Amino acid sequence: MLPDQSAVYYPEELSLLGQILDQAVQSLPLGMRTLQNRAAIAKNILACAATGERDPIKLRLAALINLKVTVAADRTPIKHVTVTFFP
Repeated sequence: MLPDQSAVYYPEELSLLGQILDQAVQSLPLGMRTLQNRAAIAKNILACAATGERDPIKLRLAALINLKVTVAADRTPIKHVTVTFFP
């Protein structure tokens, strides 16, 4: 979604997006649950939702795709992280 675009979500959609965000963050190891990673995951979810996607599985996949995470201990970016979701 571009900065000059906006989207409107119904309360139930916001609840779904929030649940997916929380699940994605919880799936990361403790050292990777940083504010930066949470923000990056949220941006990925919102970008996918802005296309009209509401399928929870697809949104979960979008949450972590191309995510460059930061480890809390030393703030070193990690290029690839494998996360498994169980619907």
